[in-house]
Amino acid sequence: MNNEIRQLAEQLLSQGDGALTERERRVLSRIAHRRAITRNGHSDYEASMTLGDRLADKVAAVGGSWSFVIGFALVMAVWMVLNAAFWGFAWDPYPFILLNLMLSTLAAVQAPIIMMSQNRQAAKDRAQAEMDYEINLKAELEIMALHEKLDRLRTDELEAMLRQQRDELALLREAIANLSPR
Repeated sequence: MNNEIRQLAEQLLSQGDGALTERERRVLSRIAHRRAITRNGHSDYEASMTLGDRLADKVAAVGGSWSFVIGFALVMAVWMVLNAAFWGFAWDPYPFILLNLMLSTLAAVQAPIIMMSQNRQAAKDRAQAEMDYEINLKAELEIMALHEKLDRLRTDELEAMLRQQRDELALLREAIANLSPR
């Protein structure tokens, strides 16, 4: 593992930072400066939205709900019943041309608004995925650094124990040499 890290570091150093992507540079910079990757991208994105963006999201939220579908189905049913000419009060007699015009207009306006909202949500999801990737990459690099520190501590501890053992063996040899008859 140490050898792999060393080879990667040497490769990156020999190629310079030109071989790194912008994302990799950002993550390495945050690691070098011990800065956390903040997760306020969502609030930044929300703050940059225009009135039209927020309105489109509200229209998509309402227009894409079951309550809208059920409510609109009820309005259409009432419209058709009232215009069935049973009571002679038909302002839009069968085949309900005005209702068809209203439905077509609603679909023509609502579909692009919902698409705009979905595109914005997809962009927000991509930004979130990018941030998640950076956080995961930084966490992985930090874990690797911790493993390296632990390995170094273990190696130092073993070396200290070996030195102590050599010193004790030398003292034992000296004590045995002093006890033996000359």
